Amino acid sequence: MTSTTKPKTKNQLVKLWGKLNGLPFGAKLFSLFLGWYAPYSGSIGARVEALGVGEARVSLRDRRKVRNHLKSVHAIASINLGEIATGLAVLTAITDDMRGIVLGLHSEYKKKARGKLIATAFFELPEQMEDNTPFEVSCEIKDKAGDVVATVTANWLLGYKKQSN
Repeated sequence: MTSTTKPKTKNQLVKLWGKLNGLPFGAKLFSLFLGWYAPYSGSIGARVEALGVGEARVSLRDRRKVRNHLKSVHAIASINLGEIATGLAVLTAITDDMRGIVLGLHSEYKKKARGKLIATAFFELPEQMEDNTPFEVSCEIKDKAGDVVATVTANWLLGYKKQSN
């Protein structure tokens, strides 16, 4: 087991957001890149609205592609949105010598999800951390009225990349 103190530097994901977000259509370009990098996550067409170290706000437009037979956003599209938000919060908080993987997801649905949805997640990396440490990261998904339609909790395993010689 390795224990280390986290440096205060930004990681590559935060740097890319910083470069693109200032450009016209930069947030859209970043979101398209994210969908290309993680194709399944990109399948719902989520849009990164805001991104900072340890925080993410991601939206999903209500459209036929993500709906169920009840004409509301499908539960799996909602959990996918929550996984993207928690993932961005975690991956912007870790340093470039770290990696993370989801071990599990849990969601609770509060009401039918209709209209544009916004998922917000926060994560703070502790000053010191052992290799392969699990973390629980939650997010709320709200509708246009600000009502919570779902909560998603992701269990992330964080560790350090193997050093190659």
